[in-house]
Amino acid sequence: MAFLRVPVEALVAAALLLALPGRARRPVAVAVGVALGLVAVVKVLDLGMSASFARPFDLVLDWVLLDDGYAFVTDSVGSGGAVAAAVGLVALVVALLVLTTRSVLRLTRLTTGHRRTAVRVVAGLTAVWVAAATLGVPVADSGTATLVGQHVGQAGAGLRDRREFADQVARDAYRDTPGDQLLTALRGKDVLLAFVESYGRDAVEDPEFAGGVGAVLDGGTKRLAKAGFTARSGFLTSPTFGGGSWLAHDTLLSGLWIDNQQRHDSLLASDRLTLNKAFRRAGWQTVGVMPAATSPWPEGAFFGYDRYHDAAGLDYRGPQFSYAPMPDQYTLATFQRRERTPGHAPIMAQIPLVSSHSPWGAIPRMLDWEHVGDGSIYRRPTSVAFNPKDVVGRSTTEVRTGYRRAVEYSLNSLISYVETYGDDDTVLVFLGDHQPSPLVTGPNASRDVPITVLARDPAVLARVSGWGWQEGLRPGPDAPVWPMDTFRDRFLAAFGPQPPAHVAAPR
Repeated sequence: MAFLRVPVEALVAAALLLALPGRARRPVAVAVGVALGLVAVVKVLDLGMSASFARPFDLVLDWVLLDDGYAFVTDSVGSGGAVAAAVGLVALVVALLVLTTRSVLRLTRLTTGHRRTAVRVVAGLTAVWVAAATLGVPVADSGTATLVGQHVGQAGAGLRDRREFADQVARDAYRDTPGDQLLTALRGKDVLLAFVESYGRDAVEDPEFAGGVGAVLDGGTKRLAKAGFTARSGFLTSPTFGGGSWLAHDTLLSGLWIDNQQRHDSLLASDRLTLNKAFRRAGWQTVGVMPAATSPWPEGAFFGYDRYHDAAGLDYRGPQFSYAPMPDQYTLATFQRRERTPGHAPIMAQIPLVSSHSPWGAIPRMLDWEHVGDGSIYRRPTSVAFNPKDVVGRSTTEVRTGYRRAVEYSLNSLISYVETYGDDDTVLVFLGDHQPSPLVTGPNASRDVPITVLARDPAVLARVSGWGWQEGLRPGPDAPVWPMDTFRDRFLAAFGPQPPAHVAAPR
């Protein structure tokens, strides 16, 4: 039935071209052709965004993602592949514009050369369209007009959202809370906040992943229990899907729903109290460990780190593993070496782990921690656990296998780190930033990600006993689900002197 649809936009354009005098017809035909090509480009962008982020392309806010996409392809397959992809994309856009314009011009010449017949055909099809629309038959199509209207409406929605978000930023019950009233139940603890890239609900529930990932989490629960650690786990609903990790980081740390680039930029221009800043105000040394930050990162100043380690500053001397500039185990080992030295002051560290970032290609092997060194050991073939030869040409099954193994590696790195270096003053909060792309999850997947609080001190977990989270590192299907933007206030309330009356329960 899709091939039998009559697009109303084509009927309007044909009628317009037939009604115009000869001199005006050609420039209008060119304009129609260019417009048709631009609509095709928008549809391609929408398809790409749907496949990657499970949403359409935002013509106002998403252009920055093209630069991020180029960097991602460069990191994943090299600069040659990235240049080829960019050239191919530009060529596709130019080809669409040229071909649609030439096609409209040719059809215009054909219809005006057989004007009487063309008028009858357009009139007949118009009658069919009206009848089909009246009867609800899917032959009548206005999808292109709807698409254009939706994208045009994005500009107005963006302006409204800017005003609404400014009001949300200004409302912060913790803005003026003194440091001596913040996080009092965590005094003396090292609090580590780790984001595990693409660690989504499907990783612990999809049968294709849950066997391997679940075994890592369940085995980790038992191993850490022997070392005196206990854990509680639940789910958070992420503001993003398939990518845009920084939006999830913003949301969790700020207590605001950050689901687009405009909100991200507005947040960075504000003085919002993030979790990092709350720890800093309360006397902790705050640290950012960003293994994927390969270029200047202005966000560091906003979050308020006392110290910041980017990719260059982590001094890795080994090979890159697909997108990840360095293995997660190296990131954690270097953090331990630099920041958790004997006698150090309590620290709060934010550590995004990126070995499980798409495209889920080469995956390192877990090593003895004392052998990690400067990363040179990863040049040895025995230090690589998984390395598909052709990242681009893999089947969906192979991509899903790579995803599973990458998440297993990242989780194993965290579990082994706590097992090796954790002590009575270690508190680890780790969570996913978002679900992987629809290529992995399939359509209509949730935006939920697992989150876990882990500690040896029973007083820490006693503070979150009212959350209803489940025991262990792996949340079950009935574990509570909170919007990610509720976490900041719930965390500050749980570990403050007492839960403030203004903090609402999770939605």
